[in-house]
This record gives sequence, structure tokens and C-alpha cells, in this order.
Amino acid sequence: MLGLLVPALRYLILSDIHSNLEALDKCLELAEGKYDHILCLGDLVGYGPDPNGAIERIRPLAKIIIRGNHDKACSGLTDAEEFNPLARIGTEWTRSVLTPENIEYLRSLPEGPAEVDWFLIVHGSLHDEDDYMLGPAQALPELRNLSVLAVCFGHTHYQGGFMLAPKGRFQSIRSTSKNNGLTMTLQLEDGGRYLINPGSVGQPRDGDWRAGFAILDADKYQVDYYRTPYDLPATQQKMRKAGLPDPLIRRLEYGR
Repeated sequence: MLGLLVPALRYLILSDIHSNLEALDKCLELAEGKYDHILCLGDLVGYGPDPNGAIERIRPLAKIIIRGNHDKACSGLTDAEEFNPLARIGTEWTRSVLTPENIEYLRSLPEGPAEVDWFLIVHGSLHDEDDYMLGPAQALPELRNLSVLAVCFGHTHYQGGFMLAPKGRFQSIRSTSKNNGLTMTLQLEDGGRYLINPGSVGQPRDGDWRAGFAILDADKYQVDYYRTPYDLPATQQKMRKAGLPDPLIRRLEYGR
């Protein structure tokens, strides 16, 4: 397990960028001045039109980046056979345009979990980086066995997460506000257990097309969730120019 020993700080939590540079830049713009370090939960690439740009933008900024399943597939560490046909097309295209340096960088990314302050970060789950924690069946066992207050995870592209309240009540965490900017604040209580999903930067799938991220204040034990619009038509136009499949292009506008 990776470790980072630092004083309690504010962490910008990003996940599932998926080669969407317009969305990434908008998140960084909105978060400016609100954090001390950046943590990335994986899937820098795949689906979107700017794999090299996304890597080169986030690489020098993030304190820790762990790998996701698309990072493995697009760098050739895995064969993408388990992906659906559209995802495989996106993977093959991404492999064809990644620079050799960026392929090697993706291959070098560590597998989670990584320990940061008093919490952990993973891509899928603590026990399998490719697991999807979509509901109680996956989240409850994880929550009941947590030895830390919180784990930040990605992979599902759903902003929010899951929690066990101090008295043991299970609850889903969902940010439903349509406000731009800060949409929800979650106070972490002593004795509770939390699975925190910051949402997807580049390809949300929770019905809200806007880019998502979170800021975790390790001193206040507080998580702020954010959504922001970005230049979606610019991203879609790049995808069309690259010849990526139309369903991948259109799904961005529906948040699915």
C-alpha cells in the first residue's frame, strides 16, 4: 500500500477523466484556490479525444495518481476483451495516438489502495481495482470491514457514494442539486464509515452531463461535491474529427 504522510490538508479528488481535456480544465479552474493537493483515482484515458493532453495536464499537478482499468487497457497491460464493443473501439483508437512516453507512464501507475492522511484512495474497491461499487450489495461489505473512516473511489462515474452512520444505518449519498459549483457538503462523523465517489470528470453517468469532482478537507472532516458545465460541443467535435463512434459522442450530453 502506498503511503503519504502529511499534515491535514484539503484534497482535490478527481476520477475518470477519460481523455476529456475541456472537462478537466474546467474542474481545475473551478477548484483553484480551494485545495492544497490533487489526488486522481484513475482512468485518465479512454473514450475521449485528448489522451495525451489529459495525461500531460494532470501528471505534473497531482500528488498521487493510481491506475484505472482503462489506463491498463489503453497502455496494453490488459487486452480489453471484457470491454463492450464501443469501449474497445475507444481503447484501440487511444492506443494508436498515445505517445510512447505516455504509454510507459500509464504502465507505471501504481495500483491502489493508497493511504493519504487518515483515508484511502482506490479506483474500484479496496479488494479489486476493477470492482464496481454500485449499490448495497457491493458497498455494505466494504463499509462493514473498513478500518479507516473513509475511502475515496471512482470507476462507476456516479457522484456521491455510500455510508454507515455512527449507529449503523446504511445510506446512499447522492448529490441531486442542479446548481453550478458546490452542490452538496457531507460532514464525516466519528464512528461512521464512508465510501466517497467524487464523480467523473470526463464522462458522468448519473444523468447529469456536467463534470464532477470533490474536495475533501482532512482537517474539518468534510467533503464538498462540485459540478460544472464545460465546453461539451468542443469535446464532441474533436471526437467526430477523430472518427470515434457516434454513441460515445452523444452519450456525453445525456450523462449516461
